[in-house]
Amino acid sequence: MNNQIRVIAFDADDTLWVNEPYFRASELEFCALLTDFMPINEVMAILYETEISNLKLYGYGIKGFMLSMIETIDKVCGDTAKPETTRAAIALGKSMFLKPIELLEGVEEVLKSLHGKYKLVVATKGDLLDQERKLQRSGLHHYFHHIEIMSDKQENDYQKLLKHLDCPPQEFLMVGNSLKSDILPVLAIGGHAIHIPYHITWLHEQIEEQIEHINFYQMDALMAILPKLMA
Repeated sequence: MNNQIRVIAFDADDTLWVNEPYFRASELEFCALLTDFMPINEVMAILYETEISNLKLYGYGIKGFMLSMIETIDKVCGDTAKPETTRAAIALGKSMFLKPIELLEGVEEVLKSLHGKYKLVVATKGDLLDQERKLQRSGLHHYFHHIEIMSDKQENDYQKLLKHLDCPPQEFLMVGNSLKSDILPVLAIGGHAIHIPYHITWLHEQIEEQIEHINFYQMDALMAILPKLMA
């Protein structure tokens, strides 16, 4: 790995702590509310379609998910929607904000080992207040020089981050679970990227293409990055 790297950025959700399983469980619970009108898999498809169409309006995160659930109720039930169904969807969304912060294996050991040797950054997307809250509750905030909560993770978003950090791309390494958001945009601007797959990935973040790039690495676990970076 390039020994010029001086800034390492970490995605948060499903890289530092558990996130997607909570969404999956909530989706299933929500879709079960509407089985009198439509099979679960059909409700799930409408919910996903609604979420994707709303991303430009609401962005990523629980709040947008809640609004998409309410819109899905209207699409599925129309004028026959019961108020208690909407209330149940809102309660389900609110409960997601209270989920425990479950750190993934090796996270604190990796951050502790790298802290002081590299400039560590969180680069994640989602709702600002929720991500700030999760980071505070995680107990990890003191390891990071900078926290960047992005509305999206496109090439220009990373370029803005690097400009803020005064870091050329060849000195930047991104670590994350999403090939689409954490890896491809960083490689495209000349940075380095380590992909650490998580066992569940949101459909919107999945890609099928194989990545072959001199600055790309794939590892099975976060701990596996230490030999590469501590040599």
